[in-house]
Amino acid sequence: MTQMFRFLIAALLLPVCTVAFSVGVADFSSGLLSHIRKRWGGDAVVRLQSWRATELEGIAKRPKSQPILSKDEMQTFNLFWNNVPYFTDLDHWGVQDYWATPVEALSSNGADCEDYSIAKYFSLKELGVPLESLRITYVRALKKNEAHMVLAYYPTPDSEPYILDNLNGKLVPASERKDLEPVYSFNDDDLWAGAASFKGKSHQIRLWSDLLVKMEKERKM
Repeated sequence: MTQMFRFLIAALLLPVCTVAFSVGVADFSSGLLSHIRKRWGGDAVVRLQSWRATELEGIAKRPKSQPILSKDEMQTFNLFWNNVPYFTDLDHWGVQDYWATPVEALSSNGADCEDYSIAKYFSLKELGVPLESLRITYVRALKKNEAHMVLAYYPTPDSEPYILDNLNGKLVPASERKDLEPVYSFNDDDLWAGAASFKGKSHQIRLWSDLLVKMEKERKM
């Protein structure tokens, strides 16, 4: 791990604290929809409803005896979010680094790699994919030599993960992504760095903690 990425991890971390968060990210209250309509217009509400319809369709298709989504179902959500137009945080939000909630990304019709990965994570989590199967993963994109974020999906705890990514829309095993070098990963509970050489709690990540607070505010609107 390069010194730059060690610094990146240190800069993102906070002292451990707990942020409560309720699931149901695609359940939109009338207050939230009114807020979205005022801020981003009627098209934003339509985009949110499209997400909800996709979620409901995914839930309806899955038998209760099937706790894990198929590869094709994973690809559906990968492509759904990849279709949101790409913008840098500076161009879209006017700041260097901003982790948007899935509602913000879809309503504003713009996202970057962190936003895509976060939205896919919460979509799949809401469909019942177990936490231990999902890790939001910071990587180094070797061809660009820059920080990047993807979602790793583990069909079983010990299996090789599939990578859900906006740079390469094809859902493939991690071993086929030679262009990506893992730096750290996390889910709701835990944080891993490198080859799991360090383990901590995900709410140590400042931007993740801020994101959960924003999502809780959306839920309460």
